[in-house]
Amino acid sequence: MQFRLVDKLVRLAPGQTIVMTKQVHPAEEYLADHFPEFPVLPGVLMLEAAVQAAAWLVREYERFAHSLIVLRSVRGVRYGAFVQPGQVLTIQADTVRLESESSEFKIRGEVGAATAIQGRIELAHRNLADGDPALAGLDKKLIDGMMAQWKQLQIQAGVPYAHDAG
Repeated sequence: MQFRLVDKLVRLAPGQTIVMTKQVHPAEEYLADHFPEFPVLPGVLMLEAAVQAAAWLVREYERFAHSLIVLRSVRGVRYGAFVQPGQVLTIQADTVRLESESSEFKIRGEVGAATAIQGRIELAHRNLADGDPALAGLDKKLIDGMMAQWKQLQIQAGVPYAHDAG
């Protein structure tokens, strides 16, 4: 199962900062289990929303050079306010370091004026073909899919799409 935990691009300063939001809908399947009498967005999914936002910043900055951008480490994460159905989680990722194979970000998530999550994350950037050259075609398919999603996020935000598929 895969969750798309950022659904709107709010602001982008290429290579520096990204702000994205996640609207929490009452029908989202994880809410049935977390917690049935007091449904809230799980902390691990808040963290995943921050990872996804930071990954979009990396992809855009590196012109979609990598098919996989994954969480490498988490430091100093603290949780605060709950995010309930009907609320919007606003995630900001600020670049601390952005290199070819890895990056580090300060992340902050807010619901209204209250802090829901904050900390630091490190991401690793890879291609499947790095380990097996026969997987280069799959890298291309993954990158093309990410480019299409990014284009949609930019269109929804009213931002001109800046990158060609080639």
